[in-house]
Amino acid sequence: MSQTKTEEPMSHRQILEALSGLLLVLFVAMVSSTIVSTALPKIIGALNGTQSQYTWVVTATLLTATASTPIWGKLADLYSKKLLVQISIVVFVAGSILAGLSQNAGELIAARAFQGVGVGGLQALVQVVIAAMIPPRERGRYNGYLGGVMAVATVGGPLLGGVIVDTSWLGWRWCFFVGVPIAVIALFVLQKTLHIATLRRDNVKIDYLGASLIAAGVSVLLIWVSFVDGSFAWLSWQSFAMVGAGLLLLALAVWVEARTAEPVVPLAIVRQRTTALSIIASLAVGMAMFGGAVFLGQYFQIGRGYTPTEAGLLTIPMMAGVLGASIVVGRLITRSGNIKPYIVAGTVILVLGFAALAVIDHETSLVYVGAAMLLVGVGVGSSMQNLVLAVQNTVPLKDIGAASSTVAFFRSLGGTIGVSVLGAVLARRVTDNITHALAAAGVPAGSGGGASNLNLNALPPAVQHIVRAAYGDATGHIFLISAGIALVGVLAAALMRPTALRSTLDLSAPSPSPSSPTDKVPATTR
Repeated sequence: MSQTKTEEPMSHRQILEALSGLLLVLFVAMVSSTIVSTALPKIIGALNGTQSQYTWVVTATLLTATASTPIWGKLADLYSKKLLVQISIVVFVAGSILAGLSQNAGELIAARAFQGVGVGGLQALVQVVIAAMIPPRERGRYNGYLGGVMAVATVGGPLLGGVIVDTSWLGWRWCFFVGVPIAVIALFVLQKTLHIATLRRDNVKIDYLGASLIAAGVSVLLIWVSFVDGSFAWLSWQSFAMVGAGLLLLALAVWVEARTAEPVVPLAIVRQRTTALSIIASLAVGMAMFGGAVFLGQYFQIGRGYTPTEAGLLTIPMMAGVLGASIVVGRLITRSGNIKPYIVAGTVILVLGFAALAVIDHETSLVYVGAAMLLVGVGVGSSMQNLVLAVQNTVPLKDIGAASSTVAFFRSLGGTIGVSVLGAVLARRVTDNITHALAAAGVPAGSGGGASNLNLNALPPAVQHIVRAAYGDATGHIFLISAGIALVGVLAAALMRPTALRSTLDLSAPSPSPSSPTDKVPATTR
């Protein structure tokens, strides 16, 4: 093992300069996800896609990001973090261009899957680099900057996506092209401002087999969720074959992770109480947030009849909640040095927000919907980033990459599962609602196109009304499921040990002792 470069701790100014590039990177990654949230109904309609393909445009990116996140994190513990960030930007740019050139929904899903590899690198490496620059105790206020950029990207993304698809001389393809110049700017900014030490180790092996088995196992189960009860029954040989294959692949992944020298998901870190509970909470928060929020744009456009731009404006309360909570809670954590109370409060507020959204239908007051979305945003802003911080506080600097990416991996995995499962539930419920409504109106069932037809302009006005009502009424059901999932996050957060944030970049010793003077530093208030 050798340290290729030793550098003095970065000053506040140097940290802010480096953060400028990292925040641009984060902005690009966030916009790539949020810009399609309002544009996707029109994109899928233009490509004559189905509800299942609507879900997989989002799921494909989340799945490949999930699979690649731990690999990026492990590489960050071994090679130049700066170079890895730049490589992930290049991959992201290539995926964005391919997505913008897609000719059908299948090509778009494939391009988004490739783009997800770059997103996985960005979402893991930004956290890793920040952890390598800033001690946990001071990281709270910088997390406020992170939260602010995330909120701007999350607010601006849907608005930008709506404006682009509503502007005739741009078109939906620019939803993917627009991030390219921003990513290129970030590439050059990081080249000039980011200077951190690189740790190299000899005879390193990356656990590609473990990552592949995890991705394959999760993919099989998600494909099963997408088609069960539609193409085949719950109790059928197809279900048994797909579920059995998925579980077998995941069991093999655990076996590989327990025996490989450099696992992508280090079981020794995962078994620690704080890490294990943070992972459970991240899974729940990811499933609830991604799974619920992805379908809000569809609710406003298909369920309520608003334009993409209007749908983007209507999501502002949720993003305002993320922004406000990220900044305020980040500073409160830095001031107090305690993190558990804020995570617990955030997960509780998240449950309340989704419970409020669970009763909405296609006629619910927009004021009520906005208030519920604000609660969801506050819950996400108070918990998501801080779950990563809780884990980073308990591991030595050499394991920061693996630990950070492990939490990001499970959060992204939760989002992938949430989008896929809730999308499948929504499709089934919409199909039932449309079928019953068409029968009650005496309209032939084929006139509605079932839940597969998202191009409402191709439907008769009477059928359009039925389809809109079906989507609006079915959306509340998936938010009820999201509330139940988020409740698991509350329980996990409540079981976490109260731990003061340390004031140093690294642990003072491999095995901290309670009697060590340096180990008492984080417990003191400054």
